[in-house]
Amino acid sequence: MIHTRGRGLRSSFPKDRAAGADAADPNAAVRWYAVYTVPQNEKSAVRHLSLRSIESFLPTYDTMRVWKNRQRVHLALPLFPSYLFVRIGSRERGKVLSAPGVLRIVGNGREPLPVPDAMIDFLRSDICANKIEPYRELVVGQKVRICSGAMRGLEGVLVRKNNNLRFVLTVDLINQHAAVEIGAENLEPVIG
Repeated sequence: MIHTRGRGLRSSFPKDRAAGADAADPNAAVRWYAVYTVPQNEKSAVRHLSLRSIESFLPTYDTMRVWKNRQRVHLALPLFPSYLFVRIGSRERGKVLSAPGVLRIVGNGREPLPVPDAMIDFLRSDICANKIEPYRELVVGQKVRICSGAMRGLEGVLVRKNNNLRFVLTVDLINQHAAVEIGAENLEPVIG
């Protein structure tokens, strides 16, 4: 079963999976990983992962498109095209890789690299609800840190769009960016 919560699609699976079989093996810690999918198959991959009891999260944003017949359609599109996130232990990698639409788990060539929990929490947070969008331009500007709230300590780049401050979150592991509107009072410069 798939639920929409915040700004993303996620499979329904208990959050506290660490108490399961992987908890006995300290090397099998349950962590978030980025998964590279077949282009335009992210939602299908989430459904297949859900059928395999794999917790997944597909960050999305809302946009409006106008078709050739001038009909306006609101769509929920993937924030990071061809990428989604899974929360797994080392024993579940095979289940993920065998899911239709999944090409690979993002890593350094030898092993998958985990995505920080704070990044996933930020993408699921109320800060991102209705205000997040892809940011595909070259990221320039001052590096800043969120200084208050649940996402305290998360770093990104500050840009301006239509006289509003935008916090650009960069997911280095998959070389993708997302821009979120945020108040200047919640940011502090990163020195050094």
